[in-house]
Amino acid sequence: MAAADKIVTTTGLLGWVDERFPLTKLFREHMSEYYAPKNFNFFYFFGALSLLVLVNQILTGIFLTMHYKPDAASAFASVEYIMREVNFGWLIRYMHSTGASAFFIVVYLHMFRGLIYGSYRKPRELIWIFGVIIFLMLMGEAFFGYLLPWGQMSFWGAQVIVNLFGAVPFIGPDLSVWIRGDFVVSDATLNRFFAFHVIALPLAICGLVAAHIMALHEVGSNNPDGVEIKKTKDPVTGHPLDGIPFHPYYTVKDLFGVSVFLFVFCTVIFFAPEMGGYFLEANNFIPANPMQTPAHIAPVWYFTPFYSILRAVPPVFESQFPGVACMGLSVMVFFLMPWLDRGAVKSIRYRGSHFKTWLTLFIVSLFILGYLGTQPTDVWGRFGEGVPFVGGAERATWGARLFSVVYFLYFILMPWYTRWDKTKPEPTRVTG
Repeated sequence: MAAADKIVTTTGLLGWVDERFPLTKLFREHMSEYYAPKNFNFFYFFGALSLLVLVNQILTGIFLTMHYKPDAASAFASVEYIMREVNFGWLIRYMHSTGASAFFIVVYLHMFRGLIYGSYRKPRELIWIFGVIIFLMLMGEAFFGYLLPWGQMSFWGAQVIVNLFGAVPFIGPDLSVWIRGDFVVSDATLNRFFAFHVIALPLAICGLVAAHIMALHEVGSNNPDGVEIKKTKDPVTGHPLDGIPFHPYYTVKDLFGVSVFLFVFCTVIFFAPEMGGYFLEANNFIPANPMQTPAHIAPVWYFTPFYSILRAVPPVFESQFPGVACMGLSVMVFFLMPWLDRGAVKSIRYRGSHFKTWLTLFIVSLFILGYLGTQPTDVWGRFGEGVPFVGGAERATWGARLFSVVYFLYFILMPWYTRWDKTKPEPTRVTG
């Protein structure tokens, strides 16, 4: 009898539950009888870590809302109360703030794994689309949550980002007012951002994560070789010959990844929760003051590559809309990846030099744009001293423009350099 045809009966409390809810069946389908490729490597930790950080953000967020007051007159003081008076409030707040950055780190690495191993290719297009929507929701969640401490950088960062929507032709000014709920960032803005951050977007993200996992288990996981393990099955059991049960093999392996992650995560929380101003800026420990603008307003590090693209595009007819449009396109273009890649193979292991070169340029441009986004436009001014024709600000601006072009060329030219790439033959079985 094939393993898939076996009927497992349970007794006692578990049997009572199984008669009313398919608990054991779900465990078998998604854990013990879900066969994953046997050659998963380091990069496959980050999917499970993303789920772990999501749980951390939800749980710590629940505890924070018990003491936080979404009121412009009390928000900053309530955060200080959490930090100073609530038992272990400082720990919960730092777990949440560090968790926000950790979330983006593991999600970016999770997406990078998808890029190098072609996890967006057929038949996993829908998995990728769900993932990109989750990324967009995560960006919205982080933006809405960033205003809640009601510090200087929170207030002015929200002011700048919301004002960008005013550059949209025809509907921009009304759209900005609708997002703020007022003509300026105020108590109304704080209340609606709180509602989106605490209720609306977390529900959407949890639903999308469930859809992401269901779609993954429907078509099966990709692997570093890009081989479809379902094509080679044991004629007796019907299980993939190159697969192993996710539980217990990968649950134990993920526990090791979780242990390493928690060690690093706790080290940051206890010794460097501000991470030199990248996770928590110094200006955010100052109460919001609508009458005093900070010397330099910049988003948190995980938004800075896209912020650099915005700043790199010059205004047209005194309108910032081209920059806003390019910033939006820099994220939305990820939806097109399954159809832009025309390569004969999926995995970077068997790709040629064209793909590897463009992927390297893309990653380098992302890092440089990210750095430039954290700095004032005259960041290279000290290197430009004594140069009569080109100052530091111009160098930084043109550098951002150059790497913004490289960023977009990675996607625009993908149908050609992936098709012309000299690839190695893809194996029929996983190689380990």
